Amino acid sequence: MTQGIGNFLELLDLEAIEVNIFRGENLPGRARVYGGQVAAQALMAAGRTVDHGRVHSLHAYFLRPGDPEIPILFEVERIRDGRSFVTRRVVAIQHGRPIFTLSCSFHDDEEGLMHQARVTNVPAPENLPVLDIPDDRRYGPALSYLESNGFDIRFLGEPPWFARPGTMTHEQLWFRAVEKLPDDTLLHAAIMVFVSDLTLVSTILMRHNLSLFDTDFFGASLDHSMWFHRPLRVDEWTFYDVTSPIAYGARGISVGSLYDTEGIIVASVAQEGLVRIGEEP
Repeated sequence: MTQGIGNFLELLDLEAIEVNIFRGENLPGRARVYGGQVAAQALMAAGRTVDHGRVHSLHAYFLRPGDPEIPILFEVERIRDGRSFVTRRVVAIQHGRPIFTLSCSFHDDEEGLMHQARVTNVPAPENLPVLDIPDDRRYGPALSYLESNGFDIRFLGEPPWFARPGTMTHEQLWFRAVEKLPDDTLLHAAIMVFVSDLTLVSTILMRHNLSLFDTDFFGASLDHSMWFHRPLRVDEWTFYDVTSPIAYGARGISVGSLYDTEGIIVASVAQEGLVRIGEEP
């Protein structure tokens, strides 16, 4: 495994410092901790205390901006250990105060009914251009970090930093880790959490003909939910389709689906974001 993807995996390799307490480092070069990072780390902390089942859902709140200059402590509470379901609650702490909370559930796989919505006419990732991702304070650092540390990311149509007003109602992209990763279902789910937070707030702006780099705005994630429907791998191509059905009162909802190359939905995402127009970040 090369240093690039190894650097990224180190973010998710938490240090156990006491029973149910873990410590994680932060992405470099950011004014505040990236929400997808702390959510992915919290899921890893929860999973380290679970001995059966695969994560099937998580629900999180972003409480305070995280300080990127100091590590984050993750305290795990073992809510329930059932025969087929396991529940955990995680609190992320800095400067003695919670900055983030996560509740998540793990489930032993079972047989049951199956149906899903379909996605059609999606270009193959190999037919899409490779773009230079800007390291911009409003959008780029986490995305450019992935690009420079072992991930291939391909946008459909104009990427959000080039998009002109009115051109996009959906933000769509393919992504994958370019090297084979360990066969660890928790690790793949945590990386999916990390990636899922990258494009959600920008989708709200696009519905109002506002571009990322030409608009003064303050944006932040308020909460984040995910459902993991099937086993997934982030070292295989995943298609991410995001839209925003509503915004009101400086808050907007973004929802997304993640598909494998066969068009099968592997996970679903929903997030409420804070977007204040005319305010500097």
